[in-house]
Amino acid sequence: MSDYDGRRGGWQGNRGGGRGPANNDMMDMDGGQRRYRRRPRICSFCADKIKFIDYKDHEYLRRFISDHGQIKPRRQTGTCARHQRGVAVAIKRARHLALLPFVEE
Repeated sequence: MSDYDGRRGGWQGNRGGGRGPANNDMMDMDGGQRRYRRRPRICSFCADKIKFIDYKDHEYLRRFISDHGQIKPRRQTGTCARHQRGVAVAIKRARHLALLPFVEE
């Protein structure tokens, strides 16, 4: 018997990539719950109640720049959307005043 089911519109069976327990990325081998749970990230600016992100504090802004000089995304830094926009503006201002490099060598 083949895994093709014309009534359901395609290949069925344990081929991966589909929905349900066949996708082993999220399930244990015995069909249990997730293997790990990502801890929620807390925005460091919200936690410290920082209202203004200062572009002159280039040592602090270096945390938000990758090795190649790119601004790190929110999912890596853990900042909220509001403060991520402020970080991007502060980094761009610091670059314009030569406090931060545009490209790392």
